[in-house]
Amino acid sequence: MKFLDLAKVYIRSGGGGGGCVSFRREKFIEYGGPDGGDGGKGGSVWAEAVVGLNTLIDFRYQQHFFAKSGQPGMGNQRTGKDGADIVLRVPVGTEILDEDEETVIADLTEVGQRVELARGGNGGFGNLHFKSSTNQAPRRANPGQEGVERTLWLRLKLIADAGLLGMPNAGKSTFLAATSNARPKIADYPFTTLHPNLGVVGIDNVEFVIADIPGLIAGAHEGRGIGDRFLGHVERCSVLLHLVDGTSDTITEDYQTIIAELEAYGGHLADKPRVTALNKVDALDDEARAAAQAELEAAVGAPVLVMSGVSREGVPDVLRAVRVEIEEDRLRQLPAQEEESWHP
Repeated sequence: MKFLDLAKVYIRSGGGGGGCVSFRREKFIEYGGPDGGDGGKGGSVWAEAVVGLNTLIDFRYQQHFFAKSGQPGMGNQRTGKDGADIVLRVPVGTEILDEDEETVIADLTEVGQRVELARGGNGGFGNLHFKSSTNQAPRRANPGQEGVERTLWLRLKLIADAGLLGMPNAGKSTFLAATSNARPKIADYPFTTLHPNLGVVGIDNVEFVIADIPGLIAGAHEGRGIGDRFLGHVERCSVLLHLVDGTSDTITEDYQTIIAELEAYGGHLADKPRVTALNKVDALDDEARAAAQAELEAAVGAPVLVMSGVSREGVPDVLRAVRVEIEEDRLRQLPAQEEESWHP
């Protein structure tokens, strides 16, 4: 399944059915009178967050969603049938934006959450509705109300508890593969990760979700490399885990590049709690490891953890540091494992 986090859709609600002008005419009935029914209501367009989806790929192949119009009223006081609604089923974490791509109409963050995007038109009144003591034979009816037509953008922001940040080849995908059942692509060239990956991590009898996004480079906010559009997937995270390549010759510059891109992105992303870890320390001797850690701590201004995604050295300490920064209500308890009794 391809990953798609931005889609443009065209929606239109159904128009209401027109009212009917009709008079009762039956054999051997002396008095008739108006009996035109009202038109049916047009269908509405809804959006609903459902479980089991993590991409907007379905909206690449279908962009137009038009609800049915209501049927017109008929004689013998018969009301027209209402038009059927249309429901856009989207992943949890989808933002619905107006055509300008800035105005947020709705943010669906929970399973089952629904929002009405375009309301169907009301049906028109038949001539029976206008009958009165002074107008016993009205010959007019209302037309149905027209539907609403809109152009919207759907933008997916993955729901994760922690987000991975770093330069290309900083070891983010290796860390995710070492700590979860996720199997992202891992290779020895930059920009191996082309779309976000999610992994469920367990430590100290709790679980939380980590999101791995493509690496950032200097100028990502200007569109360089893959750009910074994937940073939206870590906006909802409680904590950011910043991995720095310990084998790089420019450790300080690598760290400052990511911080600069977070600040250029705007919002509250740069203010989120961060855990900084020096990765790939298994490739360094003790002297080089101490020098790299000291250099990074000077740039961060705080203690830095050391780890290796390959040898898994220091990984539990990093996970515990990340867990501390996550709100308790977002953590999920692991089921207790019963000890198997020994049988001869």
